[in-house]
Amino acid sequence: MNEKDKMTAEERLELEEALIFAWIRATSALKNTRITKKMIYNEAVVMAIVYDRYKKDGVGAVAFGDICKKTCMLKSLVNRTIGSLVKRGFLERRTGEDKRTTYVTPVKEKLPEFLEEHKNSLALAGRVIDVIGEEDARTFCRIAEKVFLSNPLPDHERDEF
Repeated sequence: MNEKDKMTAEERLELEEALIFAWIRATSALKNTRITKKMIYNEAVVMAIVYDRYKKDGVGAVAFGDICKKTCMLKSLVNRTIGSLVKRGFLERRTGEDKRTTYVTPVKEKLPEFLEEHKNSLALAGRVIDVIGEEDARTFCRIAEKVFLSNPLPDHERDEF
């Protein structure tokens, strides 16, 4: 018997509503916290993804499609966000060897400016850890990753790459 079968339809609906409102509160808190002063939220998110790759491989090349998948942003929004970051000198566009894939890489001279902004995001994460504790923070990360990897969006809401 799975979790779904253990509750009544009314209890299931209440839990679904509670989950939606918890999700709304969490995402609204992140977007409205103004954790960055010199970047808009989507720019900070894209830069965090590129910087994370840069920390791992020293290059930081991330395909546009990968950014769409990791952020669940529409391609048009990712293109606008990347265009803004390129214009401001934080990212460079690169074409893949097959000429079909476009990548972005960080501009190393601008990384210190991003990292100064990123400190605010880390401080927010630190405050959340202080409130919920290390164990719950790790559990939250594990659950968020599980949800993301399961890709629960209906097929018509997913971009295919």
